[in-house]
Amino acid sequence: MKMFEKLQDRHNQVILFFAIFISVLLFRLFGLTIVEGDKYKKIADEIRIKKIPISAPRGEIRDRYGRPLAVNKPSFTVQMMKNELIDEKINEVSVKLLDILIKNHEKYDDNFPIKIQKDNQFYYTYDQEISQWIYDHQHLLNGREMQSLKNAEDVFELLRENLQIDPSLDVFEAQMEMQTKHDIYPPISVKTMKFIPQMQKENFLEGYNLNKELNAEEAFQALKEKFQISGNYSKEDIRNILLIRNQLREQGYRQYQPVKIALNVSSKTVTEIEERSMELPGINIEVEPIRYYPNDRLVSHVIGYLGKMSESDKDRLIQELDYSPNDLSNNEKNQILVNELGYLSNDLIGKDGLERTFEKDLKGKDGARYVEVDVYGRLINVLREEKPEKGKTIYLSIDAKLQKIAEDALEQALKEIQVGGTFKSKFGDYKYRETFRNATSGAVVALDVKTGEVLALASYPSFNPNLFATGISAEDWKSVQDDNPRDPLSPVPLYNVATRTAVQPGSIFKMITGLAAIEQGLDPAKQLYDDGYIKLGNRNFGCWLWNDYKRKHGWVDLYKALEVSCNYYFYNVSTGWDHFKNQSLGISMNVDKVLEYAKIFGLDEPTGVEIYESAYGVPNPSKKMVTMQSLLKRDIRAKAKDYFEEEVLSDKHKLEEIVEKITSWMEENPSRGTLIDRISKMPVKKEKVEALADLVKFSYFNQAKWTKGDTFNLSIGQGQHAYTPIQMANYIATLANGGYKHSVSVIKKVGSEKDSENNEEKKGQKLPLKNPKNLDHVKKGMERVTQGDEGTGRTVFRNFPINVVAKTGTAQRSGKIQPKNEAAYLRKYLRWIAPNISIAAIEEKTKEIIKEDKDKYKDEGMAMRKAIKELSKGKITDATLDQYKDNYDNFAWFVSYAPYDDPQIAVVSLIFQGGHGGYAAPIAREIIAEYLGLNKEYDKIYLKNTLTN
Repeated sequence: MKMFEKLQDRHNQVILFFAIFISVLLFRLFGLTIVEGDKYKKIADEIRIKKIPISAPRGEIRDRYGRPLAVNKPSFTVQMMKNELIDEKINEVSVKLLDILIKNHEKYDDNFPIKIQKDNQFYYTYDQEISQWIYDHQHLLNGREMQSLKNAEDVFELLRENLQIDPSLDVFEAQMEMQTKHDIYPPISVKTMKFIPQMQKENFLEGYNLNKELNAEEAFQALKEKFQISGNYSKEDIRNILLIRNQLREQGYRQYQPVKIALNVSSKTVTEIEERSMELPGINIEVEPIRYYPNDRLVSHVIGYLGKMSESDKDRLIQELDYSPNDLSNNEKNQILVNELGYLSNDLIGKDGLERTFEKDLKGKDGARYVEVDVYGRLINVLREEKPEKGKTIYLSIDAKLQKIAEDALEQALKEIQVGGTFKSKFGDYKYRETFRNATSGAVVALDVKTGEVLALASYPSFNPNLFATGISAEDWKSVQDDNPRDPLSPVPLYNVATRTAVQPGSIFKMITGLAAIEQGLDPAKQLYDDGYIKLGNRNFGCWLWNDYKRKHGWVDLYKALEVSCNYYFYNVSTGWDHFKNQSLGISMNVDKVLEYAKIFGLDEPTGVEIYESAYGVPNPSKKMVTMQSLLKRDIRAKAKDYFEEEVLSDKHKLEEIVEKITSWMEENPSRGTLIDRISKMPVKKEKVEALADLVKFSYFNQAKWTKGDTFNLSIGQGQHAYTPIQMANYIATLANGGYKHSVSVIKKVGSEKDSENNEEKKGQKLPLKNPKNLDHVKKGMERVTQGDEGTGRTVFRNFPINVVAKTGTAQRSGKIQPKNEAAYLRKYLRWIAPNISIAAIEEKTKEIIKEDKDKYKDEGMAMRKAIKELSKGKITDATLDQYKDNYDNFAWFVSYAPYDDPQIAVVSLIFQGGHGGYAAPIAREIIAEYLGLNKEYDKIYLKNTLTN
């Protein structure tokens, strides 16, 4: 009670309050200084001391003998130090610095996403990136442009449909199939179903607290005001200021860290910057190593190239550290990249080839400069420095000298085939009898048959990776892109044909069909009569000799069949039936057996090479009907406006129901009359009922089931086969070495690791053959290709001193080559295509069509085609419109190994639209000659003089 009375006194209350307050304060102070003192000391030190990464010199790439392929050379780098600049000076310094760089034609880092066209129109580079990707992939998007595609989901679904991806797969699985099976990487986040550049644009605007709906010009003006840029500057100067401002912003609070403005500048630029140093505070010149490829284009598709780190690169690197990129902000990602991986946001990293695959090994271990900074992040003092450790040197299995021979021979062959010229060689000139002017791409692969090591791998056209060493310019980037996206066979310098392009193998597949038959009991010496062609229903399956010259090979065994490449023989053995005598061959053979042996040789899987490769697998007969259903759905949807009434066209759900119903009849394959009856009950235009029924019946239903004709096609390497040159090279190497399949590799060793001497590993995986000696029969037939009187490769190797085993292959490619500009093509040939229709009428009708349906006919050429057909009242068809376009020519394959009695090297060459398999043979001859020492020159020894002395 007495205590309570004391507390009534206000004086005592004040004393008590302060006593409690001081006690709490002392308690908290004790906790901070004694209990958690070390923790907060560390935090304080980290605020005060910062780490500036010092990039390690990138590891070198060398050939198997140590010859340099990718090294580093010192260069001058222009840097800006924000902590040495007051904010008011940044605008002025930025303009002066960029003026110097532009005047001296220096490449500088330009990541500012708002650009100005010549007509003073502003645009976001993000939008351009999306539009460019869609333009480059119009052949997969039904010719549609960006304006006609509503959103990312629209693009993704259209890609999914046209690539025939299983509709039951979820979007993540579908995306994986696009990337791995079709080598298509749409710039779409399937998680949000937005274009990735669109998301980057939103992040950019949010970073400056700007409205996400601002167009490029509005954002430009808002940023001009934000940074108080004087109106006295030109638009170009303002953009240069914003460019630098944006780079500084990306630096965040790391003002102590230099911003790299330009790499590898000239000594002239260095001198000018040094002379004007008083006008350019905060601008420094540093000497740094940059990537250098001393042989320019040599081995470029294997080595790869560098590029500025993209958002997807960041996510990939972060994911390798077991973080989930989707759960991190951009700031958190950048912190992980800097602190744990040693990357800055504008660093160049490996984007393709070995530069990408071995990025971690090549990067090395960065050093660091520890500096003291103030509360604003400005540098006060340099405390200490840790030297960087250079990245590991990678030694390739490739021989640079052999690679040069391969690249030169490939280029010479292509150029001579285009003009019907002569392949010049010390081993005999080879005259190309026919001209194939579209033979503009090709590849060649050489393997060590005993190890699976790549000795040479060339793809044409190629590119110079030095273009990417400091960041590629827009002009240079355009020069290495596809010049005609409408033509899927248009040459693309960046594209590695050897590992990424899978095409039909043609006759080089026949060794697998022959071996499969021998393994089932076929006597390889048994002669079968080639009667020219086999008639199945209303189709003739002819031997090439019959198709071209109406002649027959007569009696042939396996050896002769390989020598002359007799299709008829392989039709017989693939089905176990003698079609001339109309009796069984006494062996159990079918398409499944043929494909089983294709899988045994590794054609159903990637080869294991360390750079990106495509592998589509062997055909699957059971999926033929599913594929045909998918194709039919796509065809009906594309022609919906021609067939269906408006009530269907305006209801997407109803259209899908009808499409699904029609395709569901495929397995039943009803008669034409039944189809007409069923379709007539649907909301189909009356005059189009029969046309739709005929399309469904004859183009799809009748082709859906697997037939003997399909087996015939697969047996000779046609049909649904699709393999890359490197897959075929491994198949030939496996056949040559007696049946041991290796994992293909371009790497000899990484860093200081020792070469593997494990004999079991070198021997490879033994094929599960019934009798490995059966391979000898196939080899004997292949030897006759170059040594036999009628061998398809005898001309090239007639006087060659080494016995080469080989097979030629000619793979068919149907279709018309699409011109770069469809409208220009139509105008050029209009007077022959539509002599009775005026160009004025066609152009007027074209404008009407585009106006009526901008979504479908944004492309003028497609609208013009429709206009011509309508004005001719259907008399002019697609075939008439396309009659002046070139047909695709056949692919030319040549597979080989040497020597016959002791195989050392396997060489496979492929020429797109090369016409004849033998046309690719001179390339292989040059490589084999170099590898086996035929080009070596020895000092002449004169025995007479030697003996006399």
